[in-house]
Amino acid sequence: MTDLDVATLRTAYDTQLRPELPDPLPAGVTVERDGPLHRVLGLDRRGFLTYQDLGGLTGAALDELIARQVELFRQRGEAVEWKLAGHDEPADLPDRLRAAGFVPEERETVVIGPVAPLAAMLPVVPEGVRLREVTARADLERIVAMEEAVWQADRSHLADALGREIATDPHSITVVVAEAEGTVVSAGWVRYLPATGFASLWGGSTLAQWRRRGIYRALVTYRARLADQRGHTLLQVDASDDSRPILQRLGFVPVTTTTPYVYTP
Repeated sequence: MTDLDVATLRTAYDTQLRPELPDPLPAGVTVERDGPLHRVLGLDRRGFLTYQDLGGLTGAALDELIARQVELFRQRGEAVEWKLAGHDEPADLPDRLRAAGFVPEERETVVIGPVAPLAAMLPVVPEGVRLREVTARADLERIVAMEEAVWQADRSHLADALGREIATDPHSITVVVAEAEGTVVSAGWVRYLPATGFASLWGGSTLAQWRRRGIYRALVTYRARLADQRGHTLLQVDASDDSRPILQRLGFVPVTTTTPYVYTP
């Protein structure tokens, strides 16, 4: 499928990518069902709530579903993320989540683009920078160091999460670093989503002094070639406000937004 009509792409996003469940499940990760919700435990530093849609739940029934999640994670002493899409129904769902104690984090834009034209582009990086596919724990730790320098926050969970994905199925994910003078200056990974035409792009953080040199664009086109080699036709990204304009210039189309609503006991 390469039709870039927004409604068509949003339908593909809903039917092929949602609920966003790891496949295959890494060791130690479990998925539980609660009505239309899928509750993912053990994947990251906090729980994750995902769904294709809420099956028409509204009012008190929806409040009860939300309250069950709050109580479960309160008892676990663990934070949880409810991933809310901008077109989710009912329209008052954000208000109901806030009333239950969920707090919205930064909104991102879901963009989708065709693989073929991106894969045809050569990944052009600045002189002295090279792109390299990695799997070793030492390289994952170097990615963590770069991410922590960019965000000034603890990102140590990332090495564990990526390492488990690679160990579970090395063919389902490829991690790519951009290196200069022995330092990881940027990194991104691509997940190949089984039984769909999609691959999804993640990461892309870049050290401040290396931005605006084309490294992020090169990482996108490099990973597009990897997706193309595996027969995927569409790329999906949850794009920050910084990366969205770059991706739109590369042919990606905004189809909705996504906001993490987080409950912390």
